[in-house]
Amino acid sequence: MLLREIAHARTGDKGNIVTISLITYRDEDFELLSTRVTAKAVQEHFGELLDGPVLRYDIPHLSALNFVLRRPETQGVTRSLALDAHGKCLGSALLSLEI
Repeated sequence: MLLREIAHARTGDKGNIVTISLITYRDEDFELLSTRVTAKAVQEHFGELLDGPVLRYDIPHLSALNFVLRRPETQGVTRSLALDAHGKCLGSALLSLEI
């Protein structure tokens, strides 16, 4: 199953730091989300796009996970000429993770 089947994403970015929050549609899916979507899984999903480890924060009362990712300094939203440098593109890409 794809992650997008049980959760949606909200993102934010500032410079080379991106935050991605995953929120389940149903509270009962939070355990599956927290078990399968680890910081390591997110790190592997984005691979070389990232610079440094992924941090994960659990927010169980919202049935959500929050991830903090770092991109290389040259790939930050305010420094890149790439059209898709914004965190919302990474949030959408994360929802294609097979869980």
